[in-house]
Amino acid sequence: MTRHVEQTPTAQQSVTTVPQVVPSLWIDLLRSLRPRQWVKNAVVFAPLVFGAQLTHFSACLRAVLAAGAFCAVGSAVYLYNDWHDAEADRAHPLKRFRPIAAGRLRGRVVWSTFVVLLLLGAALAIVVNVSLLLVLAAYLLLMVTYTRWLKHVVLIDVLVIAGGFVLRAVGGGVAVSVPMSPWLYMCTVLLALFLGFAKRRHELVLLDLAATNHRPILDDYPVALLDALLTVTAAATIMAYSLYTFSAPNLPSNHAMMLTIPFVLYGLFRYLYLVYRRESGGVPEQVLLNDLPLLISIVLWGLAALIILYAPFLL
Repeated sequence: MTRHVEQTPTAQQSVTTVPQVVPSLWIDLLRSLRPRQWVKNAVVFAPLVFGAQLTHFSACLRAVLAAGAFCAVGSAVYLYNDWHDAEADRAHPLKRFRPIAAGRLRGRVVWSTFVVLLLLGAALAIVVNVSLLLVLAAYLLLMVTYTRWLKHVVLIDVLVIAGGFVLRAVGGGVAVSVPMSPWLYMCTVLLALFLGFAKRRHELVLLDLAATNHRPILDDYPVALLDALLTVTAAATIMAYSLYTFSAPNLPSNHAMMLTIPFVLYGLFRYLYLVYRRESGGVPEQVLLNDLPLLISIVLWGLAALIILYAPFLL
């Protein structure tokens, strides 16, 4: 007679089971923080670079801390947004795979991480100065308001996104105690509007008839309107940046900054090409990281600007 012996998991089997669960949780959590979006916080460094403070270590350190604060609070906002929009995201062909929409992250993990990120962002801001903390609080309030209400108001939704970029620039300015040129504020707003309208167009084209099920506001954005808005904001961005290179008082008096205009022209034209021919634009930071010609253009623009602005300090 054969005796059946029930097998229980050994200690070794139990140990090997836990790491399979824990890494997946951390990976899902990291994905929800959207580290690729942190590239948007490069705007924080604009006052540092264009205010001729890049040669000062203390100013560089404060700018890095400010960027870190915006990264932490921005990731907290993404967690809040994903939790609030989980139901709508499940109707999206791409967003339904987000960890919160897919049900892989639970409330306790999401909200505890949310609080930790806010505390981290506040701590980094306080180390810099109180003014940065106030700007960061304004950014958080604007983004939460956007998630709950303003994202459902036509045109205002994209203007709020642009406002988030402006607050990043303001935060960088108060961190290094450098007032930004009004031209740079205008360029920041126009470029953010351009990217925002490109994002709306991508969503509308990608989702087609199901667009309003995911985001009802898309019903108020016909493709023809978005095409016109893209044209207007692209032209305005080029004009504003060109005037900035000639008019800003903190730039070299020989107008050498105008040499960077071709890189801006190519970058915007390349982005429009990707929007209309490659159906890109839904995730701007992904377009930037994945499209080599666009990335090269931005890198060359940055190098040219640094050489023009800081050559006098090196001679």
